[in-house]
Amino acid sequence: MEIGKILGESKSVSVPTKSAIYVWGYNQRGQTGRREKEHKLRIPRQLPPELFGCPAGVSTRWLDVACGWEHTAAVASDGSLFTWGANDFGQLGDGTEESRKYPKKVDLLSTEFVKSVSCGTNCTAAIAEPRKNDGTVSTGRLWVWGQNQGSNYPRLFWGAFAPNTVIRQVSCGSVHVVALSEDGLLQSWGYNEYGQLGRGFTCEGLQRPGVLKAYAKHLDEAPEEVNITQVSCGEYHTAAVSETGDVYTWGLGNMYQLGHCSLQSEDKELLPRRVVALDGVHITSVACGGVHTCAVTIKGALYAWGGGQVGQLGLGPQTSSASFIFKDSQLMLRNIPAMVIPSGVQLVACGHSHTLISTSDGRIHGWGYNSYGQASNDKSTYAWYPSPVDWCVGEVRKLAAGGGHSAVLTDACSLKDLCEFRLAENVTLENAAHIEDVAFRTSSDALVRLCGRLREMQCGDGWESEEDES
Repeated sequence: MEIGKILGESKSVSVPTKSAIYVWGYNQRGQTGRREKEHKLRIPRQLPPELFGCPAGVSTRWLDVACGWEHTAAVASDGSLFTWGANDFGQLGDGTEESRKYPKKVDLLSTEFVKSVSCGTNCTAAIAEPRKNDGTVSTGRLWVWGQNQGSNYPRLFWGAFAPNTVIRQVSCGSVHVVALSEDGLLQSWGYNEYGQLGRGFTCEGLQRPGVLKAYAKHLDEAPEEVNITQVSCGEYHTAAVSETGDVYTWGLGNMYQLGHCSLQSEDKELLPRRVVALDGVHITSVACGGVHTCAVTIKGALYAWGGGQVGQLGLGPQTSSASFIFKDSQLMLRNIPAMVIPSGVQLVACGHSHTLISTSDGRIHGWGYNSYGQASNDKSTYAWYPSPVDWCVGEVRKLAAGGGHSAVLTDACSLKDLCEFRLAENVTLENAAHIEDVAFRTSSDALVRLCGRLREMQCGDGWESEEDES
């Protein structure tokens, strides 16, 4: 097959920019954005521009993507926010509680330029700037909606922060939310039955927002203020990274997801407490799952701790390490951080029971619960070790993992990347061998791997067919 037939007519490209969103995994509520009848979609596929109201062939760009328990959100380069999937608590932000299997723009944010989005179990939060800003309005305003957020439409939310505070990041858990200001301060709100709000006590009922001011560096010293650079909410626990590269965790620790050898309040930690096992290790980012936590160092090493009963730690089903605790022969807990990968990790995302990473060589790996294919290419129920996900092309910009589905945002950063995108969009079982040959000759490794996977399917290697109705 001639390359010209694959690429179509040549067009001048002034700025080679394009990006793609791949979503796969559990699909019962339509959270993959693909309208197949199957409840599990194991093969990552790019969501076409037509799904978002764009003409076919349009060069699309994306800024962010996030996965909740059963819903998904994505931010387009023009600042528009799209949501789809489950909507039982109004987490899609359209004013209804009707689930939707296709992306739809959140109209109430049309006057805002959305910059980033976070999805919790049944809520959503976004950071945006007014499209018309005379310089007197914050460039990072927080909007929240869904369960425990007071509305099924996006509503502007300052909480305990002063109006016009610039919000740098927001993270949503199961029943709590934490927001980070540009000044390095955290505020939290929601339920606090396990101390996940970090206020030094537990309590019943929905709690008002409060700013965290006490971080315990050492148990024998009084807590003090710390500047935070990044935060992540798990199901009922929270982790944050300080400007000095230290990790602080708090909330529920019944599965050792906090990374402390012992806890100060039964199975909970009520104040942010430094993970002393990571002393001397400079951490740049953390990610929290249901009952596990991961951290990436400045040198690209990956550490994991907490519950590993379905493989979400990536350490395998058996180990001789003394710091593993076995219960009922299958339940595996890691009470202090363990190194999973020594170098090369760039991004990490934790779903409820699975983990995704991207590495410096451009590859994506996943592990953990894999019944819906959300963690790896294998058809096994559990992926105990890092396994490749070989269906995406482009430079990985964002990973997202939800209750049982996953998403990846990739960018084309060169003319070569643009060609890879176009070839990947046109590859079929019939032309996979020809495209693979072109990709191999041009060192397009991701495209080579994609074609290889397709040829494995052709050889009857076990993938069920998925009819794409979109």
